[in-house]
Amino acid sequence: MMSSTMHSLKWVLLDLIDRCSGLRCFKKIHAQIVTSGLACNDLVANNVVGFLGKNANSVDYACDFLKQVDWRVSSFPFNTLISGYANGDKPGAAVLVYRRIVRDGFMPDMYTVPAVLKSCVKFLGKGEGTQRCGDCGGAIRVFDEMPVKDVVSWTGLISGQVKAGLFDEAISLFFRMDVKPNVATFVSVLVACGRMGYLRVGKGIHGLIFKRSLGTNLVVGNAIVDMYVKCESLCDAKKIFDELPEKDIVSWTSMISGLVQCKRPRESLELFCNMQSLGIEPDKIILASVLSACASLGALDYGRWVHEYIDRRGIKWDIHIGTSLIDMYAKCGCIKMALQTFNELPCGNVSTWNALLGGLAMHGNGHEALQSFEEMTKSGTRPNAVTFLAILTACCHSGLVDEGRGYFYQMIKQPYNLSPRLEHYGCMVDLLCRAGLVDEARELINTMPMQPDVLIWGALLSSYKAKGDVELSQEILDRLLQLKLQDSGVYVLLSNIYATNERWADVTRVRRLMKKKGIQKSPGSSVIEVDGKAHEFLVGDTSHPQHEDIHVLLNILANQVYLEGIFPSIPDKISIYLHVFSVEAISYFLAYYSLNQDK
Repeated sequence: MMSSTMHSLKWVLLDLIDRCSGLRCFKKIHAQIVTSGLACNDLVANNVVGFLGKNANSVDYACDFLKQVDWRVSSFPFNTLISGYANGDKPGAAVLVYRRIVRDGFMPDMYTVPAVLKSCVKFLGKGEGTQRCGDCGGAIRVFDEMPVKDVVSWTGLISGQVKAGLFDEAISLFFRMDVKPNVATFVSVLVACGRMGYLRVGKGIHGLIFKRSLGTNLVVGNAIVDMYVKCESLCDAKKIFDELPEKDIVSWTSMISGLVQCKRPRESLELFCNMQSLGIEPDKIILASVLSACASLGALDYGRWVHEYIDRRGIKWDIHIGTSLIDMYAKCGCIKMALQTFNELPCGNVSTWNALLGGLAMHGNGHEALQSFEEMTKSGTRPNAVTFLAILTACCHSGLVDEGRGYFYQMIKQPYNLSPRLEHYGCMVDLLCRAGLVDEARELINTMPMQPDVLIWGALLSSYKAKGDVELSQEILDRLLQLKLQDSGVYVLLSNIYATNERWADVTRVRRLMKKKGIQKSPGSSVIEVDGKAHEFLVGDTSHPQHEDIHVLLNILANQVYLEGIFPSIPDKISIYLHVFSVEAISYFLAYYSLNQDK
């Protein structure tokens, strides 16, 4: 039993430890602890490691102190020190302490390993067996050493694999689990399924969640929605989203940003309007997604409203918001506002420059794009592959052949050393073909390290159409058929080449081939913006709620055009027969032809 003097000394020392401000001061207190024999007292030992756990520079000292503690009596001080380092953003210290005390004979228990695994996930030191460095050996070895593996240990390792981008390994670990997963486990593995696009596996895990009655959990529900969105299964995502008993900003963000990523901008704007009507404040991610949707639709007025909303709410611009605003204005053709927004950004990065360059390229401002590129390099911002794609597109749309060649070879050489992707080759082939340099385009295709895709062959096919070269067009079609394409564009293009040369039997043959393969031409569409709302129209479409009024107005306009003596351009084979029809019949024919010429 501890004497009253020793008891009093213990409390004095504990008070001094709490007041201690540094390691030099602590060493004096430590000397008193050792001489008094209180080092093995649980309360004293715990307070000591609590102090040492706040200082990552005292690892050696902490390990020396722990040698005086009998871990077989209590492992609490050991676990406290490791957890202190792990939770205090000192994962390297936690791993180092673990290694040293295990070497000195300490046996980890079920409370030790989760903290070490957490440190392995967070630690960035090379060669320390951490997931983020791509070397999972250390974490897995620690996991394998555990006498008992509980759900916390499994979840720690699975989430570590996910954070490291090792999604297949994380999914494999999940199916090896011999304990029931918890919410955190399901969330981690759903993230892995979404990132890999494993829809079938994700649905299976969704089924397990349903059986465990965890589907009403908001965190799990959000993870399910995000998984379906990442797998581009938007019907499933929307169904789960609508069934959520409650929705937070994460729910709305996943759905709205997912619709934008899956090329459904109009639906994302509709969902954003629903969110606004419920009085939910959007976050920066949602606003950036909505701006991207406006850029895709060319909805300039809506984009301006979002810009005004951001300023009105006092939302501070970050790189994502600023880049999205530049992208929206640039793609909507409002280059002046794009430049103004660009200049108002306090700081930019390569994505900001790419948004500006991409908009300039899209609208044929080739010389301005090249000038901006030079300003970018002078500012010290290093161009990436997306930058060069924008520049090559600008050269292509502006007919800058020599400049395009120069930038293409510039990206390959020092100091950039970038490997051209399929898109870069496609831009160069298109640029050369538009300039009539078909032979040079063929040579470039022959030097490509990858197989040409439909866009590259299509560009070449278009150039042969302009030259009226039917035989070479057939050769390109044969190459395309080897790719087993379902794209109708190349078939229609070849059919048009045959029609231009009055080879009607070949036109019929191509059309039959399309029918045999089940290939249908996607109807043409256009989008207009009225009062901040985007309206989309397809060829021959009658789904718009005001389609009857629209067609009446179109007929009135068509009659006015006819009375002005303006006649639409139609094939000669058709126009030679029009003199035999009445004016009314011709009007109906032209309306039908205009609606169906793209079919």
